[in-house]
Amino acid sequence: MSAPPPAPVREPAWSLSRSAIGLWVTQAVLGTVVYAVIVATAIVLVPVDAGWWVPLLRWGGPAFVLLYGIVTIGVRPRLRYRVHRWEVTAEAVYTLTGWLTRTWTLVPISRIQTVDVNRGVFQQLFGLATVAVLTASSQGTVRVPHLEVDVARRVADDLARRADLVRDEAT
Repeated sequence: MSAPPPAPVREPAWSLSRSAIGLWVTQAVLGTVVYAVIVATAIVLVPVDAGWWVPLLRWGGPAFVLLYGIVTIGVRPRLRYRVHRWEVTAEAVYTLTGWLTRTWTLVPISRIQTVDVNRGVFQQLFGLATVAVLTASSQGTVRVPHLEVDVARRVADDLARRADLVRDEAT
């Protein structure tokens, strides 16, 4: 019996759910608030005459928090949404992630061992889920994050069914 032809190398067809932008913005706001509290606490607790670096802390700290907030709240979520993609075909699961370092992953259906649907706290608030595909390879688990819950369940059911069919054909 001959092996199936390799899946073509191409960009996956689907974007993540648009709700992922809201989730990423929420996470970024919380992270920015944590940094703001740390900087504000340092400004309040550090004596004015503590050293030459106090003005740097008083001006540089808030500037850092502002810049961090602009990038992580205003830029990064929309950029991540544009570059994260996924697709499931008859032959494979494709994912494309990363906005500075791009990672393209192809998982042949025949390599799938288990398929899980996970929902973190923030994902539950935004109606999202992650499909985790455990493979029989050194790559380990491949995740398709931030899909709408019903889409994630359909994808997981479909992948599990296809993987079972491939295993049945191999025996």
